[in-house]
Amino acid sequence: MIQFSTTILRFASKGEKTGWSYVKITPVQARKLNPGCNVSFRVKGKIDNYAFEKVALLPMGEGNFIMPMNAKIRKAIEKQAGSVVQLTLMVDKREIQLSQDLMNCLAEEPDAKIFFKSLPKSHQNYFSNWIESAKTAETKTKRIVMAVNAMTKRQDFGAMIRANKNKPY
Repeated sequence: MIQFSTTILRFASKGEKTGWSYVKITPVQARKLNPGCNVSFRVKGKIDNYAFEKVALLPMGEGNFIMPMNAKIRKAIEKQAGSVVQLTLMVDKREIQLSQDLMNCLAEEPDAKIFFKSLPKSHQNYFSNWIESAKTAETKTKRIVMAVNAMTKRQDFGAMIRANKNKPY
């Protein structure tokens, strides 16, 4: 576990990360948290008094990591870029459970299921989290259909999103 104060930062221009709010995790902090790890990993902890879990630290090169801060977190802590926060982090080793609804639909499409299982675990999680984050049953159903269709075309999550960029889901 590590604890430290840090400032919320925001990418002005950084490809797909443009506009993201985040906190920086230095190489020294990352080594204390998860020694020898230079790939993305999940953490849990607190930002000020707000508890969170299953948040990915993303590698940024030279041993640095960032922890993106989505709107839900920013609203909960009522802070934005430039604000100082107290951060407590520890590795979150719990496995993310895949969407049962997605897995049930994939069971009926063997080729799509084989492709899904061939994807890295993190990419499987992208699909699952996106589906489970739907706010309505209708949106969840549309997302499952889109995901299964994408997998029958052997599209990963990014390719699926790009192929459906101008279509509502």
